[in-house]
Amino acid sequence: MTTLTARPDFVAGTWKLDPSHSEVAFAVRHLAISKVRGTFETFDVTIVTAEDPADTSIEAVIDVASVNTKNADRDGHLRTGDFFLAEEHPQMTFVSKGAPVVDGDDFEISGELTLRGVTKPVTLKGEIGGVTTDPWGGTRAGATATAKINRHDFGVSWNTALETGGFMLGDDVTISLDLQVVLEK
Repeated sequence: MTTLTARPDFVAGTWKLDPSHSEVAFAVRHLAISKVRGTFETFDVTIVTAEDPADTSIEAVIDVASVNTKNADRDGHLRTGDFFLAEEHPQMTFVSKGAPVVDGDDFEISGELTLRGVTKPVTLKGEIGGVTTDPWGGTRAGATATAKINRHDFGVSWNTALETGGFMLGDDVTISLDLQVVLEK
């Protein structure tokens, strides 16, 4: 294992999201045969990389009402108390707790995910895409990460039994992040 500062492309500073090159998505088992996927259209991420990796932090804020599964009726249902309870709890947040563990391009970072007013520990596992200079002289970094949560842990328990056995929705939800961030000057 290495630290962030051991990476040759490491740059300390505050990194802000480039939303046009980033995505927050999720997937959940549907009808026990496939997965329903969706994205959140509105979100923000700030990453502060510090000279001492123990001081590195990540904060993400996701507007749950911005959910998009390409089905307006389903999206409306997801905003209700059966799922996100968006009117009462408009944001899902992730705040890191401790330094990322880095192994080459792979990393893990633990933090707390808050959804519907419930906060639980979650570990993001991902891959650092690297750091580069864009054509306008800015410094950019990219990374992908995933976490698997049990939706019941956050009070999201709506379901319906199927006549053929089993339930309409699976318990596990995979959250996927594909982020590009820009170093503030």
